[in-house]
Amino acid sequence: MTERIIATEADIDEGAAHLARACPRMAHACDLVGTVPLRRREDGFAALMGAIVSQQVSVAAARAISARLDAAGFSGPRIIAATSEEDLRAAGLSRQKARYVRALAGADLDYAALRMAPTEEVVATLTEVPGIGVWTAEIYAMFSLGRADVFAPGDLALQESARLLYGLPERPKPAALRAMAEDWAPWRAVAARILWAYYHVAKDREGIA
Repeated sequence: MTERIIATEADIDEGAAHLARACPRMAHACDLVGTVPLRRREDGFAALMGAIVSQQVSVAAARAISARLDAAGFSGPRIIAATSEEDLRAAGLSRQKARYVRALAGADLDYAALRMAPTEEVVATLTEVPGIGVWTAEIYAMFSLGRADVFAPGDLALQESARLLYGLPERPKPAALRAMAEDWAPWRAVAARILWAYYHVAKDREGIA
């Protein structure tokens, strides 16, 4: 694999400088947000299980459920595969999410191979697992694998941030935002970080709850 990997703050700085030179709006966003966060995470089963647990619930709720799962010893693919759906639900998972985490445990993904696979292959492999959509797969590639040129146009905060930063009349749809992000290659993952950071700055300025 020859794709650029974001591993350190220096990589973020390099990408942000490139984007600021290429686009005045990105330069403006960089000036407002200051330090762009690295946001690297571990890869593997726990990262994807955490993503499933977090779907469609608040951060606080996801943390509470994860804590209950950990307290019950429900971690790792072998244990999850051997745990009944009822026991997983008793720990706080919905019926659907209990099925999803068991499907992930049974998928036997080669996480080491994913580290070396092209991003398109990573997304294709992960989205074959029930409960993992394109957004989750792209976020995994971005933060757990550190891919520098992946984007997640299905993310509502990215859509809203792009609307605000570029003065668009409405939030761009995922296809339109994906096309827009082509201008940010080969640092689309840094552009995403800038947009997320800008979104929080804009929310604070406008008093959005």
